[in-house]
Amino acid sequence: MTRMVECAVLKRQAEGLDQPPYPGELGQRIYENVSKEGWKQWLDRLTTIINENGLNTADPKAVDLIEQHMLGFLFDETDLGQAPEGFQAGGKK
Repeated sequence: MTRMVECAVLKRQAEGLDQPPYPGELGQRIYENVSKEGWKQWLDRLTTIINENGLNTADPKAVDLIEQHMLGFLFDETDLGQAPEGFQAGGKK
């Protein structure tokens, strides 16, 4: 049977993740409140954040910034996480 969650990203019931996708308490919170589809949307946004900001994921400061974006995108808890004004995925103008 598929595990369903009330997805914080999609704002509806959707299929849950198979395991926590991130370490620690934040990973558990994501597991309990974000769907597979919501997590995929985050990963797409993460790629944009890393590329647009030239982040090095081995840098602890970059990881902190990414976590702030993650909290904003997944849970609307920070001012970060939303796409820049006028941004269109896929390089569309």
